[in-house]
Amino acid sequence: MKVAVIGSGGREHALVWRLGISPSVEKVYAIPGSSAMQDLAEVVSLDWENTPALLNFLKQEHIDLVVVGPEAPLVAGLTDTLEAEGMAVFGPSRIAAQLEGSKSFAKALMKKYHIPTADYEVFSTLQAAKEYVRQQGAPIVIKADGLAAGKGVVVAMTLDEALAALDHMLGEDQFGEAGSRVVIEEFMEGEEASLLAFADGKTVVPMIAAQDHKRIFDGDKGPNTGGMGAYAPAPVATPEIIEVAQKTILEPVLSALAAEGATYKGCLYAGLMITKNGPRVVEFNARFGDPETQVVLPLLEGDLGEIMMACAKGNLTADMVNWKSGSAACVIMASAGYPETSHTGDVITGNLDFTTDSYVFHSGTTFVDNHYETNGGRVLGITTVKENLQDCLKGCYDRVMQIKFNGAQYRTDIGQKAFK
Repeated sequence: MKVAVIGSGGREHALVWRLGISPSVEKVYAIPGSSAMQDLAEVVSLDWENTPALLNFLKQEHIDLVVVGPEAPLVAGLTDTLEAEGMAVFGPSRIAAQLEGSKSFAKALMKKYHIPTADYEVFSTLQAAKEYVRQQGAPIVIKADGLAAGKGVVVAMTLDEALAALDHMLGEDQFGEAGSRVVIEEFMEGEEASLLAFADGKTVVPMIAAQDHKRIFDGDKGPNTGGMGAYAPAPVATPEIIEVAQKTILEPVLSALAAEGATYKGCLYAGLMITKNGPRVVEFNARFGDPETQVVLPLLEGDLGEIMMACAKGNLTADMVNWKSGSAACVIMASAGYPETSHTGDVITGNLDFTTDSYVFHSGTTFVDNHYETNGGRVLGITTVKENLQDCLKGCYDRVMQIKFNGAQYRTDIGQKAFK
């Protein structure tokens, strides 16, 4: 079959690569893709927001399956538009994508259907939000209601931090419309894990669990980012924990959305806090995580194209999804100033080629005069697959040390929680 992947980041680079080695896939198109994807797919310079041009291309090329990578097109309803034209799409409908597009929507759904998560309140005025925070005390979690590229969450350990976060979001419009409402949650004790799952509207099949590293600096210090690295499988999410999460979180949320008239097809991402009372939801995403995709997909034993088509068509079965032994790790190299800003135009040197067990996924680069330059906050995802995590991490950092650009920043403690 012919598959079109919408998006241009590291997640989409990994999706394009993995689909390209799937037996059922004849050709992959990347829309708009990136220069780094040119060896793996036909890169098509089209904006997904230009619906007539996109539809015309997909029909002209007889695309069998469209895989929507980022959250913005999902929340905007691209799946609905394409399905209305009779196309098979891997990605949830606009209403189902509100699980990520609106944290207050997700929290209300979980409350109504008794899905375990933190207690919360929603505010749109600064004074009322501050009064609530003063009553509750710290630690406490402040979240922008809408999409904020992974940066709209503040885990405030002090009252001053919480009040400052409210000032930024509600008082100073730090995230624009996305932060015009905030969700304030109780602080949950435990260790986080990312549990992604394939879903076809009725059936949900979990992937292996990964662990992301959200903060910019070692030791989980500094502001939140879109993710500075990940590894899989994450030992904190034991088979027993995953089974509980499937029964109490993944399956119930699919049923809840169906009861509300929304079909969830695609990748369901549950960010979990593994507490002493079991897994609870930190957040949902409506797509593959970045950088979790870069460590989960290399360990997939199965035909990704076939799995995604089954999700789109509503005939997914658990036996389609199997996993290799071993581990995968990914270290993100970010540009100077990230996450507050991103420095562009810095020349990248070093070997960026794929090998049999190591991949360099491009998150924010551009190809100029026969070399790559930085073109975003997160620049590269260095991924290695080995039999054990220790070797994975050594492989990642060996490659990181060989790749240079001005102001490059990366964490040196990715995966260390796995050894505790």
